Amino acid sequence: MEILQTADFEAYDAFVQAHPRSHFMQTRAWGRVKSAWKWQAVISRDEAGSIRGSLAVLIRKLPLVPYTMMYAPRGPVCDIHDPQVLADLTEGLRALAKQHRACVFKTDPDVPSSDEVFARQMRELGYRLNGESKNFEGIQPRYVFRLPIEGRNAEELMAAYHSKTRYNIRVAQKNGVEVRICGEEMLDDFYRIMLETGVRDHFITRPKAYFASMMKHLGQDCRLYMAFAEEQPIAGTLAIRFGDKVWYLYGASSNAERNKMPNYLLQHEMITWAAETGCTLYDFRGVSGDLSEDNPLYGLYRFKKGFSGEFTEFVGELELCFHPLVYKGAMMGKKIFSKLAGIKYRWKNRKYKKGA
Repeated sequence: MEILQTADFEAYDAFVQAHPRSHFMQTRAWGRVKSAWKWQAVISRDEAGSIRGSLAVLIRKLPLVPYTMMYAPRGPVCDIHDPQVLADLTEGLRALAKQHRACVFKTDPDVPSSDEVFARQMRELGYRLNGESKNFEGIQPRYVFRLPIEGRNAEELMAAYHSKTRYNIRVAQKNGVEVRICGEEMLDDFYRIMLETGVRDHFITRPKAYFASMMKHLGQDCRLYMAFAEEQPIAGTLAIRFGDKVWYLYGASSNAERNKMPNYLLQHEMITWAAETGCTLYDFRGVSGDLSEDNPLYGLYRFKKGFSGEFTEFVGELELCFHPLVYKGAMMGKKIFSKLAGIKYRWKNRKYKKGA
């Protein structure tokens, strides 16, 4: 076990980039996006001294108490069935926890729920598995849609879409919807449409500076796609490419011109980007695990399912708790803060409500 040192940054970046379990949230660049957190990583080396496992950790101070929490989004990057590597990384986490006075560590591995070997190994190392969430209760979504694209071109992928999805893509094209890859000059419009979407669909949006930071620190691997109708922006998406994967991260659509189906064409353009750059997987990210048609989130599931992806359930959120009472009090405070933040957000953006 080692805590990553500056001299090893280049080797770390190369390892994460090349590993089959690579994820953009485990990169140093993502740490720069998450500027409110301190970024550190722990690594495990093989007998030859090469990195064989890594875990990038975000560290943030908790309000009102002299403790922090640690979080590793979609980690670790390693052979997840190698018990020695998992033990090394856990030892590194415990060292970080002492160094930063952490009361808890959380991670949400990119590991399917069917992997009982991994779950058992993590429980044996002292982790608690929270696998009960059905919607978006966790930090990252537990249920996603993923589209395997290795060896398939855009035409083959299009042919595999549901007939209604293909129809809606053609509706967008026939209505003159044009998709463009844009830079920061379109962030104001993207953010305005994102606010509209948040009010309509009842979720709190990130500030514009967050999207600007993503584009700055992830560079060409972060793309802002905008859909235009008669030169007016009507929808937008953000996608990230890293290693051999592309992730659809954020999407927004204005209340006007939704009948022109811009979101379908946007998705097809991002999938095409993934196929043309030799990626093996396109990740639509979160959907609800409650697949009943009366679930308000069912429409999101139906939209993503139309592109013939695979419904994937991850193992869930793992916790390693160092100070249980401190953590319990912090979580109670977080619930109160989140409730107040939601009220403030709805009041601040009431002007976007229909008819206002």
